[in-house]
Amino acid sequence: MRFFATTMPLAAMLFPIASPALAQADAAKANNIVIANTDLQPRVENGRQVYEASQFARFAAQTALEMVSEIPGFAITALSAERGLGEASQNVLINGQRITGKSNDAETALGRIPASSVVRLEIADAATLNITGINGQVLNVVTRTDGLKGTFTWRGRVRGRIAPMFTNAEIGISGKLGKGDFTLGINNGEASRAGGWGPDITRGPNSDVRVTREMFNYFYTDRPRLAGTYSVKSDAGSIFNANAEVEYYRFRRRAEFDVLVTGGLPSTELSTGRTNGWSFEGGADYEFAFGGGRLKLIGFHRGARNPTNDVFRSDFTNGDLPTGERFDQLVHDGESVLRSEYRWKSGASDWQLSLEGAYNYFDRESELFELVDDDFVIQTFDGGTSRVEEKRVQALSSYARPLSDELTFEASLGGEYSQLSQTGVNGLTRSFIRPKGSVALTWKASPAFTLSSKLQRKVGQLSFGSFLASVDLQNSNNNAANPQLVPPQSWLWENEANWSLGKLGSIKFKLDGELISDLVDQIAISPTTEAVGNLPGTAKRLRGEINGSFVLDSIGFNGAKLDLVAALQKTQLRDALSIKRPISNRGLSYWNVTFRHDIPDTDWAWGFIGERDVATPFYRLSYQSREVNTAITSSLYVEHKDIFGLKARVTAQNLFNQKEKTFETFYVGRRTGPIRFTRDSSIEWGPMLRLTVWGTF
Repeated sequence: MRFFATTMPLAAMLFPIASPALAQADAAKANNIVIANTDLQPRVENGRQVYEASQFARFAAQTALEMVSEIPGFAITALSAERGLGEASQNVLINGQRITGKSNDAETALGRIPASSVVRLEIADAATLNITGINGQVLNVVTRTDGLKGTFTWRGRVRGRIAPMFTNAEIGISGKLGKGDFTLGINNGEASRAGGWGPDITRGPNSDVRVTREMFNYFYTDRPRLAGTYSVKSDAGSIFNANAEVEYYRFRRRAEFDVLVTGGLPSTELSTGRTNGWSFEGGADYEFAFGGGRLKLIGFHRGARNPTNDVFRSDFTNGDLPTGERFDQLVHDGESVLRSEYRWKSGASDWQLSLEGAYNYFDRESELFELVDDDFVIQTFDGGTSRVEEKRVQALSSYARPLSDELTFEASLGGEYSQLSQTGVNGLTRSFIRPKGSVALTWKASPAFTLSSKLQRKVGQLSFGSFLASVDLQNSNNNAANPQLVPPQSWLWENEANWSLGKLGSIKFKLDGELISDLVDQIAISPTTEAVGNLPGTAKRLRGEINGSFVLDSIGFNGAKLDLVAALQKTQLRDALSIKRPISNRGLSYWNVTFRHDIPDTDWAWGFIGERDVATPFYRLSYQSREVNTAITSSLYVEHKDIFGLKARVTAQNLFNQKEKTFETFYVGRRTGPIRFTRDSSIEWGPMLRLTVWGTF
């Protein structure tokens, strides 16, 4: 009842907007809306699958991102968190150009491009583009800028017991500036108001209830970002791109507990956290003809300042003084990169040489306080204040050529030199040389079936904060400092098969295997302390995925589209206690069903989304935890594509009242010893109602 009391005002506000929309349904034909005859089958041109922008009219897309999300069988890969700029990681190009920057990811860039500026969408095999770093399908979004255009998206959400969210919005503008094109965006798309409530029970080793807590927590996040890009192509064919952004990050966390100790008096606990940070990023690249090829020069810099404050305190009803701790941190971090790429053709072969230099730093000041006589008193905290720096140079050469009309070969070879240094107690400087490279084959067995395989030697990225000591105020899962930490390395084998089903859609199969050395995990520093460190031996990972996208018009269900994803993953390592187990917090299984129906000859659409994600437990040397969701993640939506020129969607979320259960086990000494106590919690989120509005101007 509390949920309906909260959401009914929004429904009342929505009714006068939706009523005219109902009247407009019969007039859809007069608005030239065509749904039933829309065909999502691409044509094949020069080995590429080509979609015209008009093929996506059924979705009334407002941005390029909405169009891309409806391409059968294609999904944007995540932005890599790897070192420097390196090779391409996302499988999206805009007008043939790689999206540069670290925060300027493909989804953000596409979200600023109006759908009316998109000419066509082209999908090609990565091996045919001589773009090192990615495997499988690559999308090129071809756009045309012909005047000033804008897009906006607003997302509001209401739910029981949690403050409503009204600040999640994006505005993008694109147009001409001189001879070039520009985009400018204000984005708070990561804003959220989240939280939950439920019991938290601590039991002894014999399952006897020791402490019962009733918990209520909530999280407020706002992340407004101002970003822009500019690109220009000269008459001689030189290309200049620039991008910049500045972001403010505001985060608030509050968890309240009503505590009852068995045989004791009631008390309360309070855990809070806050961050007020900012970051900036800027980059530019210039590509021009040089010698017999093309030279591209890239520069990039990012900086951030993040102060954080975490407090945990207990208050007692019997008049005892409160107890607690406070942990304050101030982090400055940044990255500067200079990179050059030179590519040329030699007959049927494509060559590229790249050279990259990078400087990274992470500077943290930490202070730990204990609550004494209701006042926070500073404590000794070793290893929490330090500066970590990395200087790195990478050189890589790549080569690609067709071995036949159906088979393409690609290879890269190189290495990196890095110097890691840390100041403070036990600080030291170390240097490393690591080889890198890859070999890939792409076989286009027929116009409808493509198979690609890639073997790669990778060097992973480190979180520089892992070098320093850290504190978990609520659970006392603290980490000592470890200046010996090194980046992990791995052999990664990726395989992808794409099968086009014509008008029906497509099916994609993926199989990845990885052997990881120097895996970052928990290691012992002393008989009683642990830290983030590197494990000896080799960890293993094997993951399989099937992705099917089906346009159901061809079987008589006009306007309907069904997307299915299913994945399984198995990981294994031998940890610091010589126990074989999975890698912590890695996906174990995942599935997703997304259905959308654009009702023929109307402006209406509806759909649902259901998914389930299961991860491995999280392990420390004296602790482990496991999270389980009690039901599938679910949502059902209704959408109208023309409410006074706007597109609007109402979504009901958490239809099956999913709850998150956490099972924690704390041990006496190490995890091989007896259980000290367990702690189980169940967090309820309740149903949610979301309104999304898109528009152009």
